[in-house]
Amino acid sequence: MTTMDTVAQAHRHSLADLLHRTAARYPHKTALVSGDRTFDYSELEATVKRAAAALHRRGLKKGDRLAIVSRNNWQFVVAAYASARLGVILVPINFMLTADEIAYILDHSQADGVIAGVDLRDVADKAVAQLDHTPSVRATIGERADAALEGWEDFTDWMDEPGTAPDVLVADDDPVRIMYTSGTESRPKGALLSSRALVSEYISAIVDGGMDRDDVDLHTLPLYHCAQMDCFLGPDVYLGATSIVLPAPDPDAVLTAIETHRVTKFFAPPTVWISLLRHPRFDSTDLSSLRKGYYGASPMPVEVLREIQTRLPQVDLWNFYGQTELAPVATILGPEQQESHAGSAGRPVLNVETAVVDDHDNPVPAGTIGEIVHRTPQATSGYWRDEAKTADAFRNGWFHSGDLGVFDEDGILTIVDRKKDMIKTGGENVASREVEEAIYLHPDVAEVAVFAVPHPTWIEAVCAAVVPKPGTDLDENAVVSHCSERLAGYKRPKYVVIVDALPKNPSGKILKRDLRTDFASVTEKES
Repeated sequence: MTTMDTVAQAHRHSLADLLHRTAARYPHKTALVSGDRTFDYSELEATVKRAAAALHRRGLKKGDRLAIVSRNNWQFVVAAYASARLGVILVPINFMLTADEIAYILDHSQADGVIAGVDLRDVADKAVAQLDHTPSVRATIGERADAALEGWEDFTDWMDEPGTAPDVLVADDDPVRIMYTSGTESRPKGALLSSRALVSEYISAIVDGGMDRDDVDLHTLPLYHCAQMDCFLGPDVYLGATSIVLPAPDPDAVLTAIETHRVTKFFAPPTVWISLLRHPRFDSTDLSSLRKGYYGASPMPVEVLREIQTRLPQVDLWNFYGQTELAPVATILGPEQQESHAGSAGRPVLNVETAVVDDHDNPVPAGTIGEIVHRTPQATSGYWRDEAKTADAFRNGWFHSGDLGVFDEDGILTIVDRKKDMIKTGGENVASREVEEAIYLHPDVAEVAVFAVPHPTWIEAVCAAVVPKPGTDLDENAVVSHCSERLAGYKRPKYVVIVDALPKNPSGKILKRDLRTDFASVTEKES
């Protein structure tokens, strides 16, 4: 081993190193509670080591890709840190996707292994069957399957296997994650994240998000999404806080967990906060332990924000804004600004420099709308297998978010619009172009535009304005049925309107802003 190698060993600071150090500091502190399993930090570290050894025995090595499609459980957490220990690149996949959509990500990432929740094993198997290559490692997590499926192992059985994992040096800038994001493209892009990016983001979240090692954090949003995984779970492990993991944000289960585990900290998008406020047990449940509340993924209606403050007066609130490519938090609106700047995204976090620029990347003065750009070690290393999109995103030495925003005189950022018509429904990103392309496959469709409309539950809902071909009798139900065969449920239009023509400017560009205005009241049709 060279001197440079030994120096690199002494500098190591990967995700797996964070868990290892926390386990050394607080070995007997509760790290993770999931279902009927509880791990202190020493037990979590030992379990991760066994999982890493099992992955290594099955041939996975540094730089290989391990995809995981599963609801939240303790095995998800273990797999994430086990892959990081080996330098294997984790590829979390949205469990709501169809087999075709999963197959695209498996193919694009050239996944060498796939881990699937038992309830998602069949759809994952259908996705694998579409590939030109066969991932060498396939395992299920969660409850045991009723019957074995050829080629699939049970991840939990690996915990009983003997052996140790090699000590792999994972450098700060080695990729440890590919996070697929729909962005505004018809196909998702794979954002590469390194340990440097993630650890830098953890520090930003901890400092500006008011986090500490005494937190008892409730994780209910999907861990495949970087908001739950990297704004909250990662910082918790770094600090030595306690994580309570639920499979889903069911409001009844959330209220019970807060009361039972004396939860002090909770993150959810506005849709989940609304479901809690409307739950019949909200006022009778002991929520006195809760001290920190976080929201993000989509704008919080001011009326709901005020209701939270009234009914949970002991809870400080933070708004997190960012995107996958920033690992993901970029700005935070803190508790002291919730009323004075309600609806805003806050200030850039500790490790992020943010600017608002014009179309030529020149900074614009306060009060002027422009594109939001960032400089930060949190930024993606680039898009997997897509140098052109990487170059475009990083032009002129800034990462271009694609969002439009405006700074006020106090340096507080407000998000004005999504530059390329991203829809955020229930906290999930939906690319309008992807939905449009699916609808265009219908033989009776002449033209279509997909856009967001306000929704009382999902904050934004997907709406499609469709122009039928002359002489056809296309109706709304036919469009919805067509989409159900091609898109994940959250991507399908909740509303379809049949129109004679789409509004356009003189150059022929569809005016989606006009459509959003014209059909803003379409939700009133619901009973």
